[in-house]
Amino acid sequence: MRTGLVAFALGLLAPGFLPALPPFWLIATMPVLGLMVLPFRTYPLGFFLFGLAWACLSAQLALADRLPAALDGETRWVEGRVVGLPQHSEDVVRFELADARSRRTRLPTSMRLAWFGGPPVSSGERWRLAVKLKRPAGLLNPHGFDYEAWLLSRGIGATGTVKDGLRLQAAQGAWRDGVRQALAQVDAHGRSGALAALVLGDGSGLSREDWQVLQDTGTVHLLVISGQHIGLLAGLVYLLVAGAARYGLWPVGLPWLPWACALAFAAALGYGFLAGFEVPVRRACAMIGLVLLWRLRFKHPDPWWAWLLAFVGVLVFDPLASLRPGFWLSFAAVAILMFTFGARLGPWRWWQTWTRAQWLVALGLCPLLVILGLPVSLSGPLVNLLAVPWISLLVLPPALLGTALLPVPLLGEGLLWIAGGLLDWLFKGLALVAGRMPAWVPVSIPLWAWCIAALGAFLLLLPKGVPLRVLGWPMLLLMVFPPRESVPQGHAEIWHLDVGQGLAVLVRTRRHSLLYDAGPRFGEADAGERVVLPTLRKLGVQALDLMLLSHADADHAGGARAVRSGLPTRRVISGDPAALPDELQAGACDSGEGWEWDGVRFQLWQWSAARESNQKSCVLLVEAGGERLLLTGDIDSHAEQALLDGPLAAPSQWLAAPHHGSRSSSSMALLARLNPHSVLISRGQGNAFGHPHPRVIARYRRLGLAIYDSAEQGAIRLQLGAFEPPFTQARQRRYWRDPPPVGPQAKH
Repeated sequence: MRTGLVAFALGLLAPGFLPALPPFWLIATMPVLGLMVLPFRTYPLGFFLFGLAWACLSAQLALADRLPAALDGETRWVEGRVVGLPQHSEDVVRFELADARSRRTRLPTSMRLAWFGGPPVSSGERWRLAVKLKRPAGLLNPHGFDYEAWLLSRGIGATGTVKDGLRLQAAQGAWRDGVRQALAQVDAHGRSGALAALVLGDGSGLSREDWQVLQDTGTVHLLVISGQHIGLLAGLVYLLVAGAARYGLWPVGLPWLPWACALAFAAALGYGFLAGFEVPVRRACAMIGLVLLWRLRFKHPDPWWAWLLAFVGVLVFDPLASLRPGFWLSFAAVAILMFTFGARLGPWRWWQTWTRAQWLVALGLCPLLVILGLPVSLSGPLVNLLAVPWISLLVLPPALLGTALLPVPLLGEGLLWIAGGLLDWLFKGLALVAGRMPAWVPVSIPLWAWCIAALGAFLLLLPKGVPLRVLGWPMLLLMVFPPRESVPQGHAEIWHLDVGQGLAVLVRTRRHSLLYDAGPRFGEADAGERVVLPTLRKLGVQALDLMLLSHADADHAGGARAVRSGLPTRRVISGDPAALPDELQAGACDSGEGWEWDGVRFQLWQWSAARESNQKSCVLLVEAGGERLLLTGDIDSHAEQALLDGPLAAPSQWLAAPHHGSRSSSSMALLARLNPHSVLISRGQGNAFGHPHPRVIARYRRLGLAIYDSAEQGAIRLQLGAFEPPFTQARQRRYWRDPPPVGPQAKH
């Protein structure tokens, strides 16, 4: 039976690795084939087909509930109900709208919306909204967060921006939002947002600095409700009933064991409902229920059976949960603990159990964090030795009890005041540690090297005395010192990153790195911090020899602060240095300046008669082995005409579309003189500026240029000097992504 469950689980997981889903007729055939092989020794194949069919069907239904392509970018009046907990930050509120309806238009069941400058929105309200609709889409960068997969896993079929709205009905049944609002009004030493995260699983009240501290110290799991909190509460209730029965305080007519199990499970479910029943909570409730049932029936529970049944149960009810990193981290952490504490010849002392649990979990999760592209906390094993009991034993009891007693004057608020003070002390201590030891962002490694490192971590989790266990350390070090392919002498590796409506291009030679523009920043959305800096680190960039900011507009220089603070940068220059923040210490673009790195030539140009910021863009020419790339910033047709009279007006194989392909740029004179075979466009999907302009695209196509658009093809990598077609991130197909369009072939 256990073999069948494992096969069933593998079938449920399989679609996440498929480039495309099988057709519906094949999905319908799978259960029939499974029934045919079930009576034979190949019965695991039958269970696998059952799981695969169910997961594929669920994925097909989720894809069918997406916004139709014909409505992408259109503005429609939509009516629906706000669900979940809206997130209010600065001048924007983000929320989910369920049961969305519009006249004569089929809409997805659930949409995620943003309202800039809008009124407060509460859960349970009904609204009529004018929404600019968008199909689910995200930025595609090497080893980056897959926002589109996250949306699909949550059943969100569309995103959008609210232009106007009218509240039709007040909030109804939104008790979680009411609890959050009550917590926000409590004096908790400025930590009401952290209390809401701990009690409700709502992290929107935590600042970006708080999240960074939690990430650096490996304590995110303590503030976002995890199975540890659920298990602690259930265990406390069970022990209270058992203790009362032992000392004669439990009613004689009531059997204590069934009541202890029932009350413990009820407490776990109650906390789960309060927390919104995310994947870690579902896993914990399922495992606690199974362990308690086993304890009631057989007295000696089998934790691996509970783990496997919980794993399969979560996937049966939510097959798309495997697309979320939290699913893997939650189940993996529990499996590591069960593996390391089981099958030991002798028990550890309590202090050995506690200390070894922390570093063994950190060791076991390290390969998983690397493959998921997540940072690894170096201080986590030590910090959690204190932080876990601090939260579990000191903060959580008064936080939960205070929330329950909020209707009682002074008592509930007093308990929350204590919990908030304890949280404030904890955050101050964590900030000190994070400042000295930030999280490690591992460099991406080949799959074969990761497999060896994962095997090394497994060996280190084995008991002492196991043969070859010591080999785990050098195998694990492959993650720290991975084999890397260096850029050949005389070549340049170009990464045209997908940063939305902005620009960021990484140029690497054998021993040098240059960043041309740093991505956009609009309000709280900083692509430099969230996209450019993590991508550079994962690509192995340890320092920048030059950051060249074409000009000072926010879509090109907005992310510069985050990049400079996160990576050593030897020099910063810009076409408009006076308009940049003083801390960047940017020098001026010296038109005509040129240099050579590792056999690759670089040359700068700027229009001396430029009047406004776009025209001041510092243009960069990169030439490797006779193959040329021209990075043009946001120059317009007037600056292009001046460029044609300068030294860079020579044929270039690659052209970064000036001003994101706007109507005022990419003049026919420029294209005719440069005669590129390919053009790179960096822009945001459905951007408000209409980039690229249809006339410009028609001009590119009329000249036979191959068009590489970041909004459709994600990040683009080319090997300058090799005269080879580029690699686009969208070529890594996943069934939840729309296939990239096939453009014209580049002419050589």
